[in-house]
Amino acid sequence: MVKPFQFSKVPRIMFRSGIIAELHEIAMLYGRNVVMVTGERSFVESDYSKRLFNDFGTKNISFKIVNIKGEPSPAIIDNVVDNLKKEPVEVVIAIGGGSVMDAGKAISAMIHKSGSVADYLEGVGNKDHPGTKIPFIAVPTTSGTGSEVTKNAVISQIGKNGFKRSLRHDNFIPDVAIVDPVLTLNCPPHITAASGMDCFTQLTEAYLSDRSKEYTDALAIEGLKAVKRSLKRSFTDGSDIEARSDMSFAALTSGICLANAGLGVIHGFASSIGARYDIPHGLICGTLMATSNEVNVRKLRKTPDAEAALNKYAILGNLFLEENNKSRDYYIDGFIDYLHELTSYMHLLGLKEAGVNKNDIEEICNLTESKNNPVKLGKEELMEILIKRFS
Repeated sequence: MVKPFQFSKVPRIMFRSGIIAELHEIAMLYGRNVVMVTGERSFVESDYSKRLFNDFGTKNISFKIVNIKGEPSPAIIDNVVDNLKKEPVEVVIAIGGGSVMDAGKAISAMIHKSGSVADYLEGVGNKDHPGTKIPFIAVPTTSGTGSEVTKNAVISQIGKNGFKRSLRHDNFIPDVAIVDPVLTLNCPPHITAASGMDCFTQLTEAYLSDRSKEYTDALAIEGLKAVKRSLKRSFTDGSDIEARSDMSFAALTSGICLANAGLGVIHGFASSIGARYDIPHGLICGTLMATSNEVNVRKLRKTPDAEAALNKYAILGNLFLEENNKSRDYYIDGFIDYLHELTSYMHLLGLKEAGVNKNDIEEICNLTESKNNPVKLGKEELMEILIKRFS
């Protein structure tokens, strides 16, 4: 019997190599006054941007460029919005990685609102956003967060008393998600690794989530098949368009899955560590993927009524090992071994190398949530996961 479920809406998704050439025509469906949100340099200095801006000129589309460096903070969003209040903005387009898309999402939501974006953040502010926004188009240039299909914008305040919290509303789902694998071809290996491990983590955690359903499981498995085929390939040869297409699909699918099934302890750590240290989100996820799942499995094996979760781990092992007629434990342990091998293959930094102070471990664990993890982990187990990634 199929479990009851509900499914969040998704944007109009347009997935095709080369579709970036049609962005100006898609933008005109919403207006001719555009705010372009991009990263610091990569897209603006590319040939794609030159063609796009030329097309904008041909179609009499006026545009203003906003550059976002790093993860968006309340101060960054507030400053951009204040500068746009008097502009005739009709559509916001974000072209970049997850942070850029989150920034664009927040900007489109705050242009018609007074006060700071912090006033509307979950767990930080005390106001409810009504969901009004400027039409928003998301164009990812990395294959990681899946922000192009989610309803939340992650806003960060980095520091000892920092936070990573979401501005969230069903209406904040982008109007259009334009996924062009060609845009990821110039992504350097270290970003390919971090973003690829982020989407791998999201697919895995959504599949194992205690909120998962047959519908999200089916999507997650298809995304994981793409990761199996192409994560290593895209890391080794960034010009491999087939591998890049696979990973663009995997990231897109991971966003849909996380929106409908939730995530687990790894993303709990990504929030608590990422609020304190300026470390890329995908690196935190990737470096903790193997140890977190190793501890999950050990705890599940000691937990009554954990058969369903262990069976899912075995399915993952069968998928990634591609070996037939082995025992359930063989596939489970093999999946954990695969994750450890992948951590080494992708040259993922340990927590000490990434800049985490070992003295902060206990406080980090006190702040770490794992509400959709397949098994409840205690503080000692959370600390163990982090300590293992310091060695």
